[in-house]
Amino acid sequence: MSETRPKRGQRSSADDFEDPLSNYSPAEYDGELDRALAESTVSAMQHTPVATISPDQTVADVMQTMADNSYFGLLVVEEGKLIGIFTERDVLNKIVDEYNTKKDHPIRLYMTPDPVRVYNTDCPAKAINVMAVGGFRRVPVLDMEDRVVGIIGPKRTVRFLQKYIE
Repeated sequence: MSETRPKRGQRSSADDFEDPLSNYSPAEYDGELDRALAESTVSAMQHTPVATISPDQTVADVMQTMADNSYFGLLVVEEGKLIGIFTERDVLNKIVDEYNTKKDHPIRLYMTPDPVRVYNTDCPAKAINVMAVGGFRRVPVLDMEDRVVGIIGPKRTVRFLQKYIE
């Protein structure tokens, strides 16, 4: 029996409608950890607040801030939006050999631009995947308006996972 479809511009009747979710069956999980990784949000990982800097701050000022506060790095924010990250890796790879000539330059020249990020509404599995696959120890967390709300790293990730591991 052939299916009759309405021609272009014609409406189909309500009887022709088939709900695309009618055959949906919910995901099955092996345990609470699997469920939490898929259905929780990054917010449940209790991301920590993070210090931010302006892209126009000098290398010397930023490195002093990092040293004084034992920061691994700082998020670079301009007009409320994340534009980069400056970490100890950037210090080692881009600054240390020529510190005296670079110390008065703006950090925007040496930051890692457009860093990988996750949103507070993403599932924890995505955040963990981003860190593992990308080789990142920490990942910025943004809200739906792209404002920085925190950062997640190994300690917060382990604390989240420990809640579900016997």
